[in-house]
This record gives sequence, C-alpha cells and structure tokens, in this order.
Amino acid sequence: MTDTPQTAYSRVMLKISGEALMGDQGFGLHPPTVQRIAREVKSVHDMGVEICMVIGGGNIFRGLQGSAQGMERTQADYMGMLATVMNALGMQTALEDLGVFTRVISAIPMDQICEPYIRRRAVRHLEKKRVCIFAAGTGNPYFTTDTAAALRASEMACEAIFMGKQVDGIYDSDPKTNPDATRYDDISYDEVLRANLKVMDASAIALCRDNKMPLIVFALDEPGGFSGILRGEGTYTRVHA
Repeated sequence: MTDTPQTAYSRVMLKISGEALMGDQGFGLHPPTVQRIAREVKSVHDMGVEICMVIGGGNIFRGLQGSAQGMERTQADYMGMLATVMNALGMQTALEDLGVFTRVISAIPMDQICEPYIRRRAVRHLEKKRVCIFAAGTGNPYFTTDTAAALRASEMACEAIFMGKQVDGIYDSDPKTNPDATRYDDISYDEVLRANLKVMDASAIALCRDNKMPLIVFALDEPGGFSGILRGEGTYTRVHA
C-alpha cells in the first residue's frame, strides 16, 4: 500500500462557473469537458483530500441576465438555482463513472434526485471521503454561487476555497486584452475590494475575509493544476484576510 501524498490542505472547496462545463459549445453541458474536470477532481481525491464543490449555472440560465431582460428578479434567481442542480447532477455522474462516491446536496429540497442540506450529514459524507456537491446556491434569491461557496466552505470547515478560472490567477486588468497585465501572487481581500478586482462578488469576499478563509485562484484548464497546487506547485494567486 502506497503512502498518501502530503498536501497543503486536507479539506477544500472547489468553486467553478457553469460556463466552465460548456466547452466550446456556448451553451449547456459538454460531456468531454465535464469528464476532464471530473478527472482533475479525482486526482485530488486520490491524494486523500476531502472535496466540496459548488458549480454555477450560467451555462444554462443566469438569474441576473433574466432579470435584466424584464423577468422578476426573485423568479429569475430561482431558475438559476435549478440550473446549478442540473450541473451538479452532471458532475456527479462523471465522478461516479470514475469510481468517486459523490453526493449532490441541494439548498432547495428535491428528495427524488438529491439530498437536502443538513450540515452534520454533509460533514459526515466528507469524513467518509465522498465528494459533496452543494447545489441551488444558498437557497435564497439575491445571493450568487460565489456567496454559496464561501458560506458552505465556512460551514464545512474547509481550509481553503479553490476557484477555477480561465486564467492562472488574479491580474490588475484582463490579460486576454492587455498583454502587460500584472498578475498578483498574493493579495489581501481588502486590496481586492479597493481595486475592484472582479474575483468574487463583494458579499462573498466579505464572508471569506471575516472567516479568514484563504482563496486560491488558478487556471482550471491547466492539466494537473488543481492537484499540483495542493502539492505546492503551479501558478496561482492566493487571497488572504
């Protein structure tokens, strides 16, 4: 029997956007992309790390966009929450195809397809090395999945939030349009708020800061990036309180 690799954290939250699941399609779920991300999660799970996940719903429906087009905001946000459940079920299928036991836990009860959110039960799943995917946001309108990730990470006593992006950290401007953009290796939550850097929404940042929750921003498309950071390798930005 081989020894479990040493890792920087033993329990983490992985937050990814719904758009990360759609590949080049522009909408919906792209199964090969979902499977690739599932393999990344499995590689970290195989290291003995307990994993929570929150996935956005923007690849299917984004509440703010619906609201901007004339829908009532509360109703639009609930539709966005249901989109996150669909993404969570897709990721659960991909993980279980790889032999990783997974639970989808919804803030909105829907017993036929996933578990209701009960904190102590979710903690027990993590202790049994099951991946817990938290769906339906916080269960409340006007809160984003960023805030849901910060909330669940705090409730589950995670040691860090890993935020998978299309770039390898936080920059002072968009590196895709500005080749001279500067990447931060280390930055405080207060500095993120002052500079208005679009990492998470302000309420999520405040929650992370108040709970002294480190945030690791890394490139989700980088093969082995997630597991590499846990081994102390790779390029990323660390946000601290």
